[in-house]
Amino acid sequence: MKLVIHGKNIEITDAIREYVHQKIEKAVSHFQNITNEVDVHLSVAKNPRINTRQAAEVTIYANKNVIRAEESSENLYASIDLVADKIARQLRKYKERIQNKKAPNPIEETVVETATVVDDLIGNRTPELPKEVVRTKYFAMPPMTMTEALEQLQMVGHDFYMFHNVETDEINVIYERNHGGYGVIQPRKNNNGNGKNGKANHASVVMPEKHQVNR
Repeated sequence: MKLVIHGKNIEITDAIREYVHQKIEKAVSHFQNITNEVDVHLSVAKNPRINTRQAAEVTIYANKNVIRAEESSENLYASIDLVADKIARQLRKYKERIQNKKAPNPIEETVVETATVVDDLIGNRTPELPKEVVRTKYFAMPPMTMTEALEQLQMVGHDFYMFHNVETDEINVIYERNHGGYGVIQPRKNNNGNGKNGKANHASVVMPEKHQVNR
């Protein structure tokens, strides 16, 4: 298993490196057969208006899937402890999903219903765009179903997940809605390239009961 440690606004000392190896390797020790690479990103965010936050982010590449966890606190070692526990739970869930897929029980499919484009995709939040692009990420995008994309969204811990829809051969975005459930942003198939009033086509996602969330 390959473990890589990155640092931002922090020096990765031998003591920190040894602690990361100890905690993260223990967290993934029972899942090494499905773990290809582990990326650990440690950072310190200094803001004079709030206490200094020290964050630990772990990204695991497992059989072409990405599993991610992030925690922060005022102490770096505490953040590493928290993220190690969290990534272990994420791996356990991932392994259970693999085992459930191999079971003979029928798999429940995702039902997608077309919905009217909503005006408040961001709810009450105020969009704040950076003045410049400060980070670029590249990742594999193998074709997958809506259900598989939802599983990936839950594993990476983000509010949204971009994926290559195997059914339409298009790039879609699945996201967690403020009012519960999930939504999907899809390109509209017309000459204009956009939906009515310049907005992208949008669909709501109705999940099986076990996937429903309340927000």
